[in-house]
Amino acid sequence: MTDTSPHLSEGPVLLEITEGIATLTLNRPEQANGMNLALMKALHEAAMRCHRAPNLRVVRLRGAGKNFCAGGDVREFAQQGDGIGDYMREVTAWLQAAVGVLIRLDAIVITEVQGFAAGGGGLGLVCASDIVIAGESAKFLAGATRVAMVPDAGASVILPRLVGFRRAMEILVSNRGIPSEEALAIGLITRRVPDAELASTAEAMAKEVAQGAPLALANMKRLLWNGLGVETVLPEEARTQSLLCGTEDAAEGLRAVIEKRTPHFTGR
Repeated sequence: MTDTSPHLSEGPVLLEITEGIATLTLNRPEQANGMNLALMKALHEAAMRCHRAPNLRVVRLRGAGKNFCAGGDVREFAQQGDGIGDYMREVTAWLQAAVGVLIRLDAIVITEVQGFAAGGGGLGLVCASDIVIAGESAKFLAGATRVAMVPDAGASVILPRLVGFRRAMEILVSNRGIPSEEALAIGLITRRVPDAELASTAEAMAKEVAQGAPLALANMKRLLWNGLGVETVLPEEARTQSLLCGTEDAAEGLRAVIEKRTPHFTGR
C-alpha cells in the first residue's frame, strides 16, 4: 500500500507538517547525523513529501542531537571496501537530488545549526538553505578536499556567492573550522543566537515567514536561486565526485580521518 501521509515518524529523517510549516529532522544523532545512503534517500523522500504538501509555507530543517550534520559517515564509507566508488556515487546522486528539490520548493527553507555543519551533508545543506540560524557554539567545515573529494550539494557555486571567491577558496583549501561569529560576519549564515535560544528563534521565524504572501515569497525565491544557476552545476559536481571517490587518495583520506592522522596523498 502506498504511504499517502506527509509525515515520517521514524527512520534516519523525520518529517512533521503542521499549519503550513514542515519540520524536517536529520535523525542519526549517535552518528552526528552523518550522511549515508539511507539518510540521503530518506532526505530526498522527505523533500518530495514537502513538495507535494498543499499550502506548505516553510520548511524548518534541523538535526537531532548535538550536531546538525558532521558530514559523511566516514566509518560506513570505509566499510564498503572495493565498493566504495559505487557507494559514494549513489550517495552523491541522492544528495544532489535532495538539494535540487529543496532549492525548488515554493516553501522557504529555514535551517537551524548546532554543533558541526560539515561536508556535503552539513555545510552543503547550509548553503542550499534560504535562511540559516546558528547557535553561538556552531562550527562550519568544508571537509571535501580533506578526503580527496570536491564540494557537492551545490556548494561549489553557492559558497563563493555567499562569502566571495577568495574567501570560499581559502575555506575549501584549508578545511578549517569556521566559528559562528565568523560565519555571520562573512555572510555564510543569517543570524547567530545563544545556543539555548536556537530552537525557539527558528520556530518564531518559521511562524513569521509562514504569515507572508506565499505566491510572492515562492516567486522571489525562484528568481534568487535562478540567478545562481545551481542546477546547472549539480550534475558536474556529481560527475567530478564520481571520478574522485574511487581513487587511492580518497580511500587514504577516509582512513586518515578515521585514524585521526594526517593523510598522505599520492595523486592516484
